[in-house]
Amino acid sequence: MSVSSGTKRKEGGFGETVKVIFHALIIALVIRTFLFQPFNIPSGSMKATLLVGDYLFVSKYSYGYSHFSLPLAPDIFSGRIPGNLLPERGDVVVFRLPKDPSTDYIKRVIGLPGDKIQVIDGVVNINGVPVKHERVADYIETEEGTAQAPVKRWKETLPNGVVYYALDLVDNGFADNTQVYTVPPGNYFMMGDNRDNSTDSRFSQVGMVPFENIVGKAQIIFFSVYEGERAWEFWRWPVSVRWNRLFTIVR
Repeated sequence: MSVSSGTKRKEGGFGETVKVIFHALIIALVIRTFLFQPFNIPSGSMKATLLVGDYLFVSKYSYGYSHFSLPLAPDIFSGRIPGNLLPERGDVVVFRLPKDPSTDYIKRVIGLPGDKIQVIDGVVNINGVPVKHERVADYIETEEGTAQAPVKRWKETLPNGVVYYALDLVDNGFADNTQVYTVPPGNYFMMGDNRDNSTDSRFSQVGMVPFENIVGKAQIIFFSVYEGERAWEFWRWPVSVRWNRLFTIVR
C-alpha cells in the first residue's frame, strides 16, 4: 500500500493548474491566429452597420493567411496561403492600414482588382455604372446623451446582389464627387458605410489596400455597449449593454 503526503498533493495540484493554464493559452493562441480574432469598434465610420462599442469576431480563415494573421505580424513570408480565397464586393473586412501596418481599419469592400471606382453626387459608380441607390427611412440616433437628428439613409445594392445601408450626413460632402480610381491588381477599394464620416480608399491616408493587408472578414457581433461605456464594468451591464445587438451577423 502506498501513501502520499499532503505536500506532494499540493505540488501536484499546482503543477496541474500550470499545465491547464498553459494548454488554455495555446488553444486561445491557435484560435486567435487561425480561426477568430476579436475586435472592437472605436469610431463611427461604419455606422449604422457597426456602432462604437460593438465587439465582433473576425474570421481569419476566410481569405487565407498572410503574415498579418500572426501575432505581432512578423514579416516572415509574403502573399497569402492559400491565395485563392478572395474577398467579394460587400464584404466587411478588417485590414492593416498600408501606410501604418500597426493600425487596424474596418471597411466594406467596394472595388475589386481592375475596377474603376468613382463617386458622383454621392452615388458610387463601378466601371461606369451607378450602384443601385434607393432612399429609405432616415436613421435616427436613439441612444441617451446624443442628438436625435435624422440622417439620410440609402439602400445600396452592389452588382453581385449584396445589399447594405449607407448614411448621408451632409449634401454635397467633400467626398461626394471624386476622381476615377483604378484599383491595381492584388488590391481592393474600401469604403465606410457612414460616407461623410469615413477615411477610406477615397483618401490618400488609406488608398488602395493590398490583399496581403486584409486580416479577415467581420462575422458576428458578440458583445456591444453604448458609446462611452466600458465593457469591463460588468455591474453596469443591465443598462450599458445593447442587448438587441448581441449575436447579430455583420452584413
